[in-house]
Amino acid sequence: MWSSEPRPPRVNGLLARREGGNPSGQRSRCSRLRAGALTALAMTMAAATLAACSAGPATSVSPSISGTAGLADLPGPGHPAWLLSRSVLAELILDPVAVSELSGKLVYELLQPGEPPLPGVVAEPVVTFASAAALESAVKAGQLPSGTFGVLYDPEAWVFTPAAEQQNPVQAATAAAAVAHAHGLRLIVAPALDLTTVLAPGGTDPGWRQFLDLDLVGRLAKVADVVELQAQSLEQDTSVYTAFVQAAAAQASAARPGIDLLAGLSTNPPGVAMEAQQLTAAIQATQSVVDGYWLNVPVPGMQCPTCNAARPGIAVQVLRATP
Repeated sequence: MWSSEPRPPRVNGLLARREGGNPSGQRSRCSRLRAGALTALAMTMAAATLAACSAGPATSVSPSISGTAGLADLPGPGHPAWLLSRSVLAELILDPVAVSELSGKLVYELLQPGEPPLPGVVAEPVVTFASAAALESAVKAGQLPSGTFGVLYDPEAWVFTPAAEQQNPVQAATAAAAVAHAHGLRLIVAPALDLTTVLAPGGTDPGWRQFLDLDLVGRLAKVADVVELQAQSLEQDTSVYTAFVQAAAAQASAARPGIDLLAGLSTNPPGVAMEAQQLTAAIQATQSVVDGYWLNVPVPGMQCPTCNAARPGIAVQVLRATP
């Protein structure tokens, strides 16, 4: 995709980050490095926990990066990468089994603006924004943590995404991509299914079918480095989840062959309580067409007012059941 430049090791934790970037296509090397790092983390679990409690915050400002650094391919279908929020990752690294299951996987650590990466954890920091304008401002001002790998743009039909961006998420993502790439960052775009209420109001088909009719995934695949399919609201029905992910993946691949894709899962979405088997069934049915999963463990609040109580234990069970 792009050439890769060396990246400095991360020194604010017990485990140093890898010392060099990963040239495009070197997926096995990327996995081996993470395997060794996560194994080391399992061996030093107690020390890492103490360090995480006592360590000071990481620097909150990173200088602009010239060129494009560390932009590696995902491990590929059948060897899922994981996108995990900082809070979820903090829970998982306390479980030796979860650490073992993450060994050899590409792990993205999803951060809220102003949040530092977890000390002592080897993962790719990605800062999330619901507004492309806010994303561009933060990147230009150098307000991302040192060593940030990428940024995630999460446009949804909610108060956190400006109305103009909801009405034209492709234009917003295009502008965000230009700024991200100019600063050596990867852009992940995660359009929500509820954008259909803005872009195609009054439709009678299920929301996921209306979403596919808009070809948002295909259009976003032309500007983003990774597209995340927010399919978690469909996971209660494996057949529907699979139909959506397969169709959306086909749109993305047709628009840009080889585009990296992630699919969304949630341990506690609104509605009926989920069990780990339902999530693993969704993974087994779709892992041949996507590169990994955003495993959500949402906390009820402003961004998910109708979510059930958080269930991080389900995430551990899912990791144990995923090859």
